Amino acid sequence: MEFRRGIAAGIAAYVIWGGSPIYWNVIREVPPPELLAWRVVWAVLILLLVLAARRRFGVLRRLARQPRTLLLSVAAGCLLALNWGLFLWSVTSGHIVEVSLGYYINPLMSVALGVVILREQLSRATRIAVSIAALGVGVMTFAGEQFPWIALSLAVSFALYGLLKKQPDAAPPLEGLLIEAATVAVPVGLYLMVLIGQNQSVVVESGELWGLIPWSGAITVAPLLLFGIAAQRIPLSTVGMLQYLAPTIQLILGVYLYEESVSGAEMFGFASVWLALGIFAFDGIVRSRASGV
Repeated sequence: MEFRRGIAAGIAAYVIWGGSPIYWNVIREVPPPELLAWRVVWAVLILLLVLAARRRFGVLRRLARQPRTLLLSVAAGCLLALNWGLFLWSVTSGHIVEVSLGYYINPLMSVALGVVILREQLSRATRIAVSIAALGVGVMTFAGEQFPWIALSLAVSFALYGLLKKQPDAAPPLEGLLIEAATVAVPVGLYLMVLIGQNQSVVVESGELWGLIPWSGAITVAPLLLFGIAAQRIPLSTVGMLQYLAPTIQLILGVYLYEESVSGAEMFGFASVWLALGIFAFDGIVRSRASGV
């Protein structure tokens, strides 16, 4: 029963992440900077409610006395804001396909950072997978119409974010996310105050959006809570396989719902990344079984 609940929670989390471009495009009339600001503010409010319901404010007080943990959370918050902002601009500007490529690349980018920064040793299969993915991105770069900067920026920023979250002094997931969002909430809150004071806030000036904008926080926090439930109940290898649901859904939405075009170079890039991910996932499954996980 616990395993089934974990699978259901994991699928729900990645389906929400994958399908989120639909929501963001419904409110695409809101400029990305303002949209990011509202997303952060509502995420902080919802996280505060969740922490209050779970009576976890004591953990926050302990974290406040740990400077290194706070510094890591502030740095992670800056990376997360960069990732969120670029994601919002991309999915509301006709770049959903490239966003999906970025999140396909992300696991392999995390591996590359592990090698470069943490000096981790790779298996032969993983080295082959990373090389194939690099070849695909290289072809997209030199044979495509433009440099895939959106995909690479999303992959690098989120991989760096993940690297910070894996540090020994990193805050617990829920409390850490609140600190990260709160770090960004101060400047974006001031930005919103300026917009509202100058009557330039699209959300405030348009009464129709008031009922939709709070969902920006819900669609941010809900999948993270569901992911936490999944991670506690199913093996990490299973969670790793489920993560490809989100970019797959995004790719389908970009091509079929929003009719974005895919060039030959991009198709080669996607095919290379899919092959690399297949090798990477298979190697992970074999290693998990060998270690009894």
